[in-house]
Amino acid sequence: MTDLVKVQAATAAELLVNIDLSDEASAHIVADTAPEISIVRLMDAGLYADAVKLLSHGLPKREAVWWACLCTRDVHNPQTDENNSKALHAAESWVKNPTEERRQICKRMGQLTKHQTPASWAATAASWCHGSLSEPGEPVIEPPQHLYAHAVSGSVTLAAVLSDPVDPTSAFKKYLAQGLDLARGGNGKVE
Repeated sequence: MTDLVKVQAATAAELLVNIDLSDEASAHIVADTAPEISIVRLMDAGLYADAVKLLSHGLPKREAVWWACLCTRDVHNPQTDENNSKALHAAESWVKNPTEERRQICKRMGQLTKHQTPASWAATAASWCHGSLSEPGEPVIEPPQHLYAHAVSGSVTLAAVLSDPVDPTSAFKKYLAQGLDLARGGNGKVE
């Protein structure tokens, strides 16, 4: 039994279809059980980036992008440049009201920030949740249903590493606690 009410996948195997985990992770995955079991086992083994990937793919789109925003906000500081501040704001705005106009702003901000920062990947994740990958006026190319999760896991992982490049363990633990809170139906704001 799992209390991750927001995760629709019944088993970890359903989420693993679109993820490449580290070689070490396979020993900790229990594919035929609820995703929570594998996520916790990965965390216990210190394989935080793999746990982030699995959880990112389990969360619904808005919750996943919000998770990326929370982690990005944690490393946001007065030295953050204007474009990355705008990218984070765009992603947060999309979460609150996921309109096509806001998605397009996120897409532009992700491109402008060159997919190199947590904010850039948070905005990109929002832009990959719906709509078209192509430019307006071009034939529609719908994003694969799981694409947003790759950007979310990139944002969360990059935020953790930027938080402490030497040992991001505590940041990973904090961010995974936020993600699990979201998966349980919370707001992700944990101490």
